[in-house]
Amino acid sequence: MSGAGSLPDAARDDLDHTVSELFNDAGCAGWLHARTIGSASVEYCFDADAPVVLASVYKLVVLISLCRKADRGDIDLASSLTVDPTRWAQGPTGLGLFTDPVTISWRDLATSMMTVSDNVAADVILTHIGLQQIHDDLAALGLTHTRIVGGVAELHERLQRETGTSTVAEAFAALADPDSDVSVSAYDAAYSSSATPRECTSLLDAVWTDRAASPASCAFIRQTMRQQVFTSRLASGFPFRRVDVAGKTGTLVAIRNEIGVIEFPGELPVAVAVFTMSARSEIALPEVDRAIGLVARAVVTELRMPDDSASSGR
Repeated sequence: MSGAGSLPDAARDDLDHTVSELFNDAGCAGWLHARTIGSASVEYCFDADAPVVLASVYKLVVLISLCRKADRGDIDLASSLTVDPTRWAQGPTGLGLFTDPVTISWRDLATSMMTVSDNVAADVILTHIGLQQIHDDLAALGLTHTRIVGGVAELHERLQRETGTSTVAEAFAALADPDSDVSVSAYDAAYSSSATPRECTSLLDAVWTDRAASPASCAFIRQTMRQQVFTSRLASGFPFRRVDVAGKTGTLVAIRNEIGVIEFPGELPVAVAVFTMSARSEIALPEVDRAIGLVARAVVTELRMPDDSASSGR
C-alpha cells in the first residue's frame, strides 16, 4: 500500500526470526504480508512480493466480480437458478456432495462458495461471469499481479492429465503419495491462479474500506468471510472472545493458505495473507495449519493499534 509505514528495525528483525522458525518447525516454506486497515497503516512483509498459488483463495476474487456485476444491475443476486451438481467440479463440501439438481439464489450460491469453499458454486459463478470480466475487475482495482486462469474443473482436469490418472480422487492420491515424484503445474504460480501476499492484503483492504464494490456488496463479502467454517488456520491463532476472524482458505495437498482480517474491538482491523508450501505432500498437515495461526498471531500482535476514529465517535 502506498504510504504504509514499516515496523521499527528491531521489531521487524525479531518478527522475521519468529516467522522463519515457525515455518521451519512446521516443515514448510512461507510467504506473508500484513497491514493495518485505516489511515495509520503499518505493514509487515515476509517475501511478500513473491508470486504464490492462490488455490481456493481465488474464490474471493470471483465473489467480488459477482458483486460488482450486481452493482451494475447486470444480475439480481436474489434471483434463482437450478444447478445440476453432477455436471460441475467435484468437491467435499456444499453442492459437491449432492446428486440431484438444486434450485438456489445467486446470493446463497455465493455464500456456499465462501463459507464452505463450495467448488460447484465457484465454477457456476465463474462460468457465468467469465474470465475476461474478472480480469477487468482486477485491473480496475489496480491488482496487476493477481491472475485467475480458471476454476476448479479446469484444475482437476489438469491434475488428472499430469498425474496420469482417470479420476480426481486418484489424482489427489497420487499427489499425497510420499513415494511419488510426480510434478504438477498446479504448484507453479506461473501456470495457476496466483497473486502476491501484498496484493491479497490490498484486496482485503479494498473490501474493508468499501472500494472493491458498493458498500452494501462489501458488507456482504465481509459477512461471508466472517462465517467461514474452517477454523484450523488463521482463527486458531486468535482463540479469544470478541475477536472476529474473517477469512478464506485455499488448499491443494502441499499448499495451505489463508487470507483474512483480524478484528479486535476498538482497534484497526489487520489484514493478513499467509501462503505455505509443505515439504511433504499429505492430505492432512495439521502442523502447517497451526503454523499459519501462530505466524498470524505473532505478526498481528506487533501491528495492533487503537482505532482513534471509533473512540472519537467519527
